[in-house]
Amino acid sequence: MATPTHFDALVVEENADNTFSKYIRRRAISDLPSNELLIEVHYSSLNFKDAMSASGNKRITQHYPHTPGIDAAGVVVSDTSNTFKAGQEVLVFGYDLGMNTAGGLGQMISIPANWAVLCPATLSLKEAMTYGTGGLTAALCIQKLEKMGAKPSDGKIAVTGATGGVGSMSVALLAQLGYEVVAFSGKPEQSEHLKALGAIEVLHRNTIAEENSKPAGKEIWAHGIDTLGGAYLANLLKQLKSGGGVASCGLASSPELAMTVIPFITRGVSLLGVDSVYISLAEKQQVWKRVATDMKLEQLDQYCEEISLAQTPEYLDRFFASKVVGRYVVNMR
Repeated sequence: MATPTHFDALVVEENADNTFSKYIRRRAISDLPSNELLIEVHYSSLNFKDAMSASGNKRITQHYPHTPGIDAAGVVVSDTSNTFKAGQEVLVFGYDLGMNTAGGLGQMISIPANWAVLCPATLSLKEAMTYGTGGLTAALCIQKLEKMGAKPSDGKIAVTGATGGVGSMSVALLAQLGYEVVAFSGKPEQSEHLKALGAIEVLHRNTIAEENSKPAGKEIWAHGIDTLGGAYLANLLKQLKSGGGVASCGLASSPELAMTVIPFITRGVSLLGVDSVYISLAEKQQVWKRVATDMKLEQLDQYCEEISLAQTPEYLDRFFASKVVGRYVVNMR
C-alpha cells in the first residue's frame, strides 16, 4: 500500500483568549508522531472523551493543536515492528489515542503496534466502530457483572444514561443475553427507541434519586450499569437487592460518590469499576471475541448514525447539549 503524503483531520486549536476552535484541516504525514504502526483510518466514532478533548479540557489533552478520536478502525499501511502486515484490518481503542496522541478523527494515525488488535473476521470495520469504545465498555461492564455471578434469572437490571453510547449498547447487549433491562434516561421522548433496543421499561433518571436522603432504600434492582456517577450511582447502589452489583464506567453527571457503607455491609452489594482505556491488549482481544460472537447484535445500523468527518465539529457539541442519542460512527473516507 502506497503511503499518502497528506490527509484530512479534525484539528482543535487554542485561541489567544483561551477559547478553543475546531476545524477540518489538511495535514502532512510528517506531522504525525514517529511510531511503529501507520494506519489508514476508514471509520472512527464519537465519544464523550472526544467531546472533552475538542472543548479544550486539559485533563484529557494537555497540548494543542490536537486531533481527538479515541477510536479508530482501518487498514495497516506499514509496521516497522513486523507485528502486522500491510493491508490487514485493525482496531484501536484507548491508551493515549486521541488524548495526547493524534487520534482517529484524522484519516491517518501513527501509533505503537501494541495498541492495535486485528479486526475479528465476523465484523466489518464499520460494525466494529458501531460498538467502538462505547460498545467495548458496555461489554466489559456485562463481563464484570458476570464474573461476580450475575445471571438473567436474578431479576431486573438497571442502566443509567441509557440513551448515550455506553448506555444504549448496554441495553441492547443485556437484552440479547436474556436480561430484563430497565432503562433510565433524562430524555423521555426516546422511550420508544430504548424499548426497541430491548428495554422492558423506561423511567426518567430523576426517579432513581428518590432515596437520596436515606442510607439505604427499597431493594429493587438485581444489578446495574451506571454511566453517570454522582447521586445516580449512589442511589442505584442503595436500591440493589442483596448480593447485587453495579458496574460503574462513567461520570457524565459527577465524579463524586457520597453515601454510607451501609448497603455494602448489610446487603453485601458490590461496586465494580470498569476501565476500557488501559486494560491489557489480551483483555481487549478477549472481549472483542465475545462482541463478534454471542454479543454481536443483529441489524447494527439501528444502533448508530453515520456521519462524515466534516460533520464532527457540530456533532461533538451535542455531547454538552444533552442531545446525544446512541452511537455516532464517522466515515473517514
